[in-house]
Amino acid sequence: MILLFDTAMLALCAFLYTRRLVGFDGVLIPLVALMSSFGPVTALASLGTTLQATVASGARVLEVIEEAPETEDVTGKEEIAFHGAEVKDLSFSYGGQSVLNDLTLAFPEGQLVGVVGKSGCGKSTLLKLLMRFWRVRNGQVSISGRSVEDVNTRNLREMESYMTQETQLFKDTIAGNLRVAKLDATDEELRAACKKASIHDFIMTLPKGYDTPVGELGDTLSGGERQRIGLARAFLHDAPFLLLDEPTSNLDSLNEAVILKSLKEEARGKTVLLVSHRKSTVRIADEIIEMADGRVS
Repeated sequence: MILLFDTAMLALCAFLYTRRLVGFDGVLIPLVALMSSFGPVTALASLGTTLQATVASGARVLEVIEEAPETEDVTGKEEIAFHGAEVKDLSFSYGGQSVLNDLTLAFPEGQLVGVVGKSGCGKSTLLKLLMRFWRVRNGQVSISGRSVEDVNTRNLREMESYMTQETQLFKDTIAGNLRVAKLDATDEELRAACKKASIHDFIMTLPKGYDTPVGELGDTLSGGERQRIGLARAFLHDAPFLLLDEPTSNLDSLNEAVILKSLKEEARGKTVLLVSHRKSTVRIADEIIEMADGRVS
């Protein structure tokens, strides 16, 4: 449309100039004025749409800033050591959807406990409640005989290592992503954790080894490689209570066997809660608990 108006104006000016109805300045000034006005007019016309997007983005930023956390950090309590965990008469729901129903389980110190069940039966929710990511309103979640609501948040995090189903990686090197679990970890500690997670040999084949960038959200790595880095983080944190949510779901049978062997060895002196939807994964457990519909089946 702009090109059409420019062409029409040029043709009109040429016609008037050839008929000597206007001089050269009478051609030049209107042409320059018309052509230079379309940019600001177009920007002004789109201002409404731009402002709407800007206002909506600003409102979202303010919502995030003002959003209150689901759980506040607990401070000022007496520090405790880990001596087992327990959930008693635990019920939990997301909105109106019930996930856990009167669940009672014990995770004794020094034991490897496997929890198996279909997707959606509440296994991951159980781990999040043990981490106190959500508040317990019905029942009790306790560590060393004390409710997680009465344990300092920093103390709780020091006692627990948590591996999620989806490993979140940052735009950094492999070593930098591993040190999320332990900021002052030495290179020897990184290598030891990665060997337990069966990822060390792969890292050493990369051009820069542990200094190799993983890309945005780890997009240069496969799902299984990201998962093994997540498991290495859990080993590196070296907490007495290890919570593993589907740690081998993206791995082939060979790597799974190596990692399960490492888990069995790592479990000595620790409490490990191994969650999976496959019974073959939890076969190494000292005790296997089957869940269905938020209950022990």
